[in-house]
Amino acid sequence: MRPHHNPLDPRPTEGSTQVEGGPAVGDGLPDRAGADPGVSTSGRQLRVLYLSFFFPPSRASGVFRGRATANHFAQAGWDVTVITAPREFFSYYLDKANDPTLEATVDPRVKVERPPMNTYHWETDVRRFGRLRKNFPVVTDRFYRRVLSSFLPEHYVGWIPGLLARAFKLHAKQRFDLVVATGNPFVSFAAAWALGRTWRVPYVVDYRDAWTFNQFTEEVRFGEGTRTATWEARVLRDAAEIVFVNDGMRQWYADRYPNAADRMTVVPNGWEPEFVGRPAFSPPDPDRPLRFGYLGTVTPYLPLDILFDGWRRAREHPLLADAEFNIHGHLGFFPESAAALRESIEQHADAGVRFRGAFGKAEAAGVYAQTDVLVFCVPGAKYVTSGKVFEYMASGKPVVSVHKPDIAAAEVLRDYPLWYAGEQLDAETVAQSFIAAAEGARKCDETQYNAALAHADNYTRSATLSPWEARMRALVEERSR
Repeated sequence: MRPHHNPLDPRPTEGSTQVEGGPAVGDGLPDRAGADPGVSTSGRQLRVLYLSFFFPPSRASGVFRGRATANHFAQAGWDVTVITAPREFFSYYLDKANDPTLEATVDPRVKVERPPMNTYHWETDVRRFGRLRKNFPVVTDRFYRRVLSSFLPEHYVGWIPGLLARAFKLHAKQRFDLVVATGNPFVSFAAAWALGRTWRVPYVVDYRDAWTFNQFTEEVRFGEGTRTATWEARVLRDAAEIVFVNDGMRQWYADRYPNAADRMTVVPNGWEPEFVGRPAFSPPDPDRPLRFGYLGTVTPYLPLDILFDGWRRAREHPLLADAEFNIHGHLGFFPESAAALRESIEQHADAGVRFRGAFGKAEAAGVYAQTDVLVFCVPGAKYVTSGKVFEYMASGKPVVSVHKPDIAAAEVLRDYPLWYAGEQLDAETVAQSFIAAAEGARKCDETQYNAALAHADNYTRSATLSPWEARMRALVEERSR
C-alpha cells in the first residue's frame, strides 16, 4: 500500500545530528564553551527583525511556521521583533479569518508591531472609501494599477510603506543584526532586500510557498522578464540564506537560480507539542464504529471527488459499514468559496460524512483524541508538504493519504509505521487505503503507537528550527567581525 520515495534531504549543517529519513535535529548550537544562545561573543543580545504578514491571530495555514519561528528565536535568547499586518485585516477584510486562541501562544518576549497599511484593493464598502476614491474612482484605480505595474504586482503592496517606516524607526533606536522574511506575501521579501541593503545587515528569505511558480500545478506563473521574476532574482542575488520547506522546491529554485544555489537550504515544517501534547495510547472502542477525520481548511484545490468516491466504496467493507467521516476546519480562505464547499460535503451525508465546523488551535488535541484514523488530503504534486502532516503523525494515529503519490509530504510519511497510501490517486486506490487503515486502527497496539510517536519526534519545531537558528547566529557573528 505504500509507494517508494527518495529520502528527505534537508542538507544538515555542521553541529547538527542527522536522523535517518528525517531532518537535521539536535540542539543546533555551535560548540562555544560558556556561550549563551542568542548572545554575541561580545555579550550583546542579538536582535532579529522578522517580517511575517500572516501572524497570530491570523488563521492562515502559514501562520504556524511564523509563530513557531518567532517563538523559537526568542527562546534561544534573541531579541525578536515581528512586523505583521493590522488585526483588522484578518477580522474585517478577510471576513474574520482569525483564531483568537493563537495570539496567546506567542512568546511574551516577542515584540509584535502592527503598522497601518493601505487596504485599497481589499476595501469593498463604498462608505469606507476615501474622498479621492469616492469622487474620482477611475483615476484612483488607474493610479493604483500603475503603482503595481511599476513596483511589484502584488496586492499586499499597501503593507510596505507602514512596514518600512516602522522598521526604520525601530532600527534607529537600536540596530537589528538580522532581517528574516517569510512569504507569502512576497512583498515581505522586497522589504527585507531594501532593509538589508540599507542597513548593511544580512537578510534571509523563507519560502513557505513558491513565488514565481505554482507549487500545486507546477506551472510557471511569472516568466523571465516579468517584474515579479526580476524582483525574485534581485532578492535571491543578495540574500544571505534562502530557505525552503522541502527539498523539491529547493531543487527547483537551485536549477532556476544556480548562482544562489549554495545559499539554499531546507527547514522542514514541524509540529508543536504544546498544541498536540503526547496522549496515552487509547485504541478505538471495539463496540462503536470507527471515526475518520480530516482536520484543516477545505479548499477547492483538494481532490474532493476522488476522496468522497473512495470513501463510499470503502464503506461497502464490513469494517467501515457504519464508520463516520468527520471534517473539522474552515471552508476556504475566503467567504465566496464556503457555500460551494459545504454543498459538496453535504451531498455525502448519507455516507456518514459530516462537517463539524472550525476549531481553535488550542482545541486541536481534543479533536485528535476523538478521531481514530486521520485523512491526509492535499492538492498538488511533488512541491507540496503541508504543515498538517507533522501534527497528524504526532497524534500517533493511522494516517490515510489522499493525494498524488510523489508529493513532498510523502517523503516525511515514508517511515511512519501507521501510514496507508496507494501507488496512484483514484477512487479505488483510496478505498483500499481506507480499508487498510481501518484494519490498522483495530489492530494497532502500544508498540506501534510508540514507534509512530518516535518518528514524529524527529519533526518537532525545536528539532527542525534549531539548526537554522544556529546558522543564523553564526552568520551574524561572522558578519560582525
